[in-house]
Amino acid sequence: MNILLDGLLNLSAWGYVGITLLLTHITIAAVTIYLHRHQSHNALTLHPVVSHFFRFWLWMTTGMVTKQWVAIHRKHHVKCETEDDPHSPQVKGIKKVLLQGAELYRAEANNTETLEKYGQGTPDDWIERNLYSRFPFLGISLLIPLNIALFGLIGITIFAIQMIWVPFWAAGVINGVGHYWGYRNFEPEDASRNIVPWGILIGGEELHNNHHSYSASARLSNKWWEFDIGWLYIRVLQALKLAKVKKVAVKAVSNRNKQNIDIETVRAVIRDRFHVLKLYARNVTKPMIKQQQRNSELTYKRLLRRVSKLLTREDIVLDSDKRRRLDFALSKSQTLQTVYDFKQQLKEIWMKSSNDQTRRIQRLQAWCLEAEKSGIEVLQEFSYYLRGYTLKLN
Repeated sequence: MNILLDGLLNLSAWGYVGITLLLTHITIAAVTIYLHRHQSHNALTLHPVVSHFFRFWLWMTTGMVTKQWVAIHRKHHVKCETEDDPHSPQVKGIKKVLLQGAELYRAEANNTETLEKYGQGTPDDWIERNLYSRFPFLGISLLIPLNIALFGLIGITIFAIQMIWVPFWAAGVINGVGHYWGYRNFEPEDASRNIVPWGILIGGEELHNNHHSYSASARLSNKWWEFDIGWLYIRVLQALKLAKVKKVAVKAVSNRNKQNIDIETVRAVIRDRFHVLKLYARNVTKPMIKQQQRNSELTYKRLLRRVSKLLTREDIVLDSDKRRRLDFALSKSQTLQTVYDFKQQLKEIWMKSSNDQTRRIQRLQAWCLEAEKSGIEVLQEFSYYLRGYTLKLN
């Protein structure tokens, strides 16, 4: 009778809390390391033993199929913040994604076209075809009696927590809050946010803006004060020769002694373009907005406050009303119009598809020369900074 009530392990109350957190954290680690960084983005390779352990664990604790998860996530990146994005809170609403993220996942998992187009390269061995994909819910069916045997009747509660952990934190919080609230280190065109700078509870996935800016990086932290526990686990696996990191994000530096723009400068600017846009907003646009506010009448000051985000953020879609408001604000200040135009011209250097690197060098050289002739001090300083731009591995 005591075995039925307490289970084979017979833990204390805090022991049950601890084991629940441990089990759910292993699941989160499997999602971020195996499904996300390894399978979806090929940022690292895993030893077959580690890879299959994660695959088995996810089958037992979530019922998720690798091909489905990977395909949905890849589609999210390609179609981000559009009607075709499987789970954008900007399109579907934060409440729906946060509370019904699992339903959105299941709906997209039934889309054969999504799986075939975006699910290439995922496991297709005998055990995947005949067990994991064929009977995805068999694992969690076996988990119920296993939990009861190990933990007693409270194992049912632990099982319930395991079942809601990933749907809430991954499908809800990351896909919802991670595209709605938080801070931005970079300015990609999507609405991704870093929820908090310490990626622990969700395995580092809290650093979502960093990920969308460097999606192929095995490391999700970027600033010195950010922490990615998933990266810590990867480094441990790498030390044990159970993983090999293939790609990491880059760190930008500017060498003021280097003023000749070459192919390395162009590559650095293009590869780090989302950080370049963030720097432009911080060092050029915002100072000019503040200067205009100091020297303007009250009505224009209020207008500038309303359009400041339209001038500095890349994730805001300009509908007709926003476009009209922005154009009116720019028409009142030639200096602000110039700063805005230079940003658009800078974006064209990487937006225009061209394999002619010589042409790209010429475009960046011309941009810097014109910026330095503008007479706008902050724009000139940014040009000097950009001339020495280079990247180093983090």
